[in-house]
Amino acid sequence: MASKFLQLYGYDLLLGSIAAFYVFMVPYTKVEESFNIQVRNKFGHQVEAFFVIFTAIQFHLLFYCSRALPNILAMGVVNLAYGHWLKGNFYTALNYLVFATTIFRCDIVLLLCPLGLEFLLTKSISFWRALKCCTVTTLLCIGFTVLVDSIMWKRFLWPEFEVFWFNSVLNRSSEWGTHSIQWYFTSALPRSLLAAYPLFMLGVLLDRRLLPLVLPALSFVVLYSKLPHKELRFIISSVPIFNLSAAVAASRIYNNRKKSFWKFLNLIMLGLLLISLGCTIITFMASYENYPSGHALKELHQIGHLANKSNELWVHIDPFSAMNGISRFCENEWPWRYSKEEEIALEEFGQRNFTYLINEHRTIDGYKCLFYVNGFSRLRRQSGFPPIILDKEPKVYIHGNIKNEELMLKPWPGCS
Repeated sequence: MASKFLQLYGYDLLLGSIAAFYVFMVPYTKVEESFNIQVRNKFGHQVEAFFVIFTAIQFHLLFYCSRALPNILAMGVVNLAYGHWLKGNFYTALNYLVFATTIFRCDIVLLLCPLGLEFLLTKSISFWRALKCCTVTTLLCIGFTVLVDSIMWKRFLWPEFEVFWFNSVLNRSSEWGTHSIQWYFTSALPRSLLAAYPLFMLGVLLDRRLLPLVLPALSFVVLYSKLPHKELRFIISSVPIFNLSAAVAASRIYNNRKKSFWKFLNLIMLGLLLISLGCTIITFMASYENYPSGHALKELHQIGHLANKSNELWVHIDPFSAMNGISRFCENEWPWRYSKEEEIALEEFGQRNFTYLINEHRTIDGYKCLFYVNGFSRLRRQSGFPPIILDKEPKVYIHGNIKNEELMLKPWPGCS
């Protein structure tokens, strides 16, 4: 069973772990001012170890680290800013945040402002020097991003300004869905931090050094909560600071584990870590089964070739399939051709000359269902081992054009 688990899910676990190692650890081994090294220098090796443990058992952090999203690119820069902050290089930390704001994610300004205000109130920086420093960095970054993106998009463009205008000025982000104002604290952070969620709050109470570190990150989440459209990735740059606070609490509990009350806390902490690990393994398994369209296209490439190789094989990919595992990286060369044309009515497909359809619908006029691919449906408890299993159901159907005689003569698994 263990070998089967590794065969099915080991690649995803490895990919997420390598990606997280790259985002969090690779800069740390080379840059003295990096976050990981400064955690070690300021709080000790044991806190660093717990910090790594919390990071390694958080599924959502590992998942997003394997995605080349602007939020994740920004998080790498923000981590460098955190490192300079812990070392006392306050102006450099501000410059990194300015860089991340202007080039990768404009919403990092919601972290930049509370952090800059804290620096001013603690007299860590001079207002005029900080203004001059950040203004120069901002102008250089704007010039760079406008130059590069205008060439790539073939029009004058500052991408993050357009994002800011759409989300904040026009307040149109709600068109993509909304959540309640407390959603980050009642759903997103508990799911992403897992065991670190209660421990980071305990850490603030146990070590007075943590409040100045946690407060800007907490303010970042509070300010972001006012935006109606909410996603976990928007606030993911706050997770490393919360993990640091949790790591300090875990270290304190572990060091005092032989005392009666702390022994009880240590048992609770160990239980939380095991539960977090279990949740991460289960969500990795569910995630692996959550991209049926990619598996469908891969199988189609393997069994869908026809004898007449001079004809193109046109594959239409519907929006559902495009959002559940198919990207340009899945595509093959000649004779395969792909269409992601949207808003085609089901009855219209019979009039089109597609060879195959990858679609969420089981029956389509003019096409025969050749095979289907299961996807994740829900978690189900059972009395045996393992206590929780994944239920799967047909999610994606592959159809063939009935006008293609050679295609109809091939043996297919079928959809019954």
